[in-house]
Amino acid sequence: MGSSKVLYRAEPADQRLVEPLDMMTLIYQRRSGITHMVGEPVPQMLAAMGDDAVDAAILAKRLAKTFDLGGAADAVAVLSERLEELAELGLVERITDA
Repeated sequence: MGSSKVLYRAEPADQRLVEPLDMMTLIYQRRSGITHMVGEPVPQMLAAMGDDAVDAAILAKRLAKTFDLGGAADAVAVLSERLEELAELGLVERITDA
């Protein structure tokens, strides 16, 4: 049996209000009524995800077009951790592709 792949999908952009505030960004989720205060790279990650279900490697490729992420393996590892954190906060949905 093959292992399952974990993908992540951001809530649709029209379901969240994003307001930059100095070094932080406020993200209000319409569905939950919760406002999250986040720093970089969260807003950039959500924007790069768009409406697609992505894994950390796909997200790293998208972000590398705009940002210097350093080593690809390191970037994927860090983005994997950030995606898990965002899933725990409810800002992204964790999808298992069996």
